[in-house]
This record gives sequence, C-alpha cells and structure tokens, in this order.
Amino acid sequence: MTTSPRATPYWSLVLVAAAILMVTMGARQSMGLFIAPMSRDTGLSIVDISFALAIGQFVWGASQPVFGIVADRFGPTKVVVLGGLLLAAGTALTPFVRSEWALMVTLGVMAAAGAGAGSFSILIGAAAQRLPAEKRSSASGVINAGGSFGQAVFAPINQALISALGWVQAMWTLALITLATLPLAWKLGGGKAGSPAPGAVAAPAGPSLGQQLREAFADRSYWCLHLGFFTCGFHIAFLVTHLPGEVGLCGLPASVAATSLAVIGVANIAGSLMAGAAGNRFRMKYILFWMYGTRALAILVYLAAPKTALTFYVFAAVLGFTWLATVPPTAGLVGKLFGTRHLATLFGMTLLSHQIGGFFGAYFGGLAFARWNSYESMWWADIALAAAAAVINLPIREAKLPPRAQPA
Repeated sequence: MTTSPRATPYWSLVLVAAAILMVTMGARQSMGLFIAPMSRDTGLSIVDISFALAIGQFVWGASQPVFGIVADRFGPTKVVVLGGLLLAAGTALTPFVRSEWALMVTLGVMAAAGAGAGSFSILIGAAAQRLPAEKRSSASGVINAGGSFGQAVFAPINQALISALGWVQAMWTLALITLATLPLAWKLGGGKAGSPAPGAVAAPAGPSLGQQLREAFADRSYWCLHLGFFTCGFHIAFLVTHLPGEVGLCGLPASVAATSLAVIGVANIAGSLMAGAAGNRFRMKYILFWMYGTRALAILVYLAAPKTALTFYVFAAVLGFTWLATVPPTAGLVGKLFGTRHLATLFGMTLLSHQIGGFFGAYFGGLAFARWNSYESMWWADIALAAAAAVINLPIREAKLPPRAQPA
C-alpha cells in the first residue's frame, strides 16, 4: 500500500490551524476573568462590561461568514493576518477606555472581529477543502482541540498575570501573545482556500455562492443546525462571561474560576478529538443529540450539588467534554449536506447563529445578576435550551454511513 505524498503537508496545515485557534480562542474564552477587576478600576458596571462582551460574541460570529467569503476567494492567510492585528490592537487599547461605548469598540468590535478572522470557519474550511472526505471529521476535531487547549492554557496564565501584575498589564501581555498568529498565518498557504494540491485534477465547477446560500437556507436540516448551534452559543457565552461571578457568589476564590475554565479546556480536547473520530463511525446528528442532552443533565446535577471547589471542577469536566465538541459534527454536517466549496461561508453562517445565542447568553447573564444578584434563572434557561437543541437535531437529513468493511 502506498501513501499519498501530499498527506503530510495537509496534516501539517491542520496542526498550524489548531495552533492559530489555540491563540484566538484562548484569548476570547478567558476574558471573563477581567470583568471584576475592570469594573472595580474603571467604574464600569458588570452590566456595561457584559453588554460589551455580548456585542463581541455577536461580532465574532457575524465576522466569520464575511471573512469566510474573503478566504474562499483569496485564501486564508491574508484574513488571519488582518485578524491577528485587529485582535492585538483591540486588546491593547482596552485598558485605556473608560466608557461603555469605547469598550464596545475595543473588545466588542476590534478584538472580536480579529478573533473571528482566525477562528473555526476560516481554519476548518481551509483544511477541509484540502483533505479527502474520510479525514475531514477527524481533522476538524484536531483543529477544535487546539481552541480548547488555548482555553486550558490561557485561563490560568491570565489569572496569574492579573494577580501578579494587575489586569492592565495582564491585558497588554495578552495582546502581545496574540501576535503569534501572524507568523503562523503564512504557513497556511497564500492560495485560494479551495485550491487543489499541485498536480491534482481540478474538481468540476460547482454552484455559485449565491446559489449555494439559497439552497442552504431552503433546507430544513440547515435551519435545524442553526437552531441547535444558537443554544450552544448561549450556553458557552454565559459560562465564559459569568462563571467567575458564579464562583464569587458561592464564596470561593477567583482561582477556582480560572481552574474551572482550564478544566473545561482540557476536557474539551478529549471531547473534540472523540467527536471528530466518532463522526467517521456514527451519524453526526446523533452525536449532537447526546452532547446537548448531556449538558442539560449536567446543569441539573450542578444545581442540586453543594457549591464547593470540587463541584465546580467536576461540573467543568463534564461540560468541557461537550463544550465546543459540537463544532466537528456541525461542520461535518454542513459539508455532508452542501459540499466543501463554500464551507467557510456556510459554516460561518451557522457560527453567526451560535454567536447570536452568545450575545443573549452574555448579556442576559449580566441582567440577571443586576436584578436578582443570582444566576439561577440563567441555569434553568440553559437546561431548557439544551434539551430543545437535543431534539431539534434529530430531524436533520443525514445519510446513513456505509457499512464498515469486515476484516478478511
């Protein structure tokens, strides 16, 4: 048996994409650690900061189909370079702001759009279009695991920097770290995202982007993916923004929140890799059903459990296993339904729905805290949405997997 000589470069691209996502997601997913010290020093309320971060959740999602269109046309390298500069600039300027509107510009628009330019739709799209169909699910799992690893690494580092240097210096350090995406971007390759490998036979021309979008939005299965991903965004944005506040309400130190976020990241490395591998063996809509159902059960158990550090760590581990492990099967289903020619754009649209949910999760969490000094209403909303998302994924049109070959 011979191995394709092109396989190694493509898997190198997957690892580079995972490294870029490690930086962009690590920076985003640990931002909740800055809320309390930022509020204390700037005079901005928890609601003000939550709203700016909620805007950031929406912008991160809205930017991805836009950047996806650009990446599909001109290649991912320029997109990721622009994103790295925006992410670094928005993060570095944040300590200078003293108004809600200025914070919306720096964290809500600049940093969020920059992170979106180096996120799932661009990176998974670039890899998927260069890999054979049987390797795309596992490749998506590896890339997604990179983002989870970033959360596991960045959360404790940021908390240590905040404790040692203060939140201002910690945020400037974070801005410098995000510039690491620039040299990595050049390793993605400067060509069009869908370009075939040198020497490969070009695929026949497919539908235009407009035709593909019309086809997708007329498909009930595509809307089911959007609705399920909306719930995922609501849940994740609420937790990354307000888990430090929940920990504080339980009388536990900030280090418990940082450790919990890191545990989520570590657990999701395993969850992402397993979801990617499982997509080659099981129908992806059933993987999504079990992930969302598990979240609903995990929150129910958390509400009934005593609020100790161990409870938060166990809760984080269970949630982390499904955290962003929804990405590989969701991206895989989009590719199955519509092909990979416009995957960065079509998957970017589902991420927009994800982040519309993220906007409400981050902002409503701040409103709930301001009104009731508690997040209990948000937990119950999470349970209801997760249960609904599990059911919504079942009607998705997905062909049965072909029978696996039996060994001779």
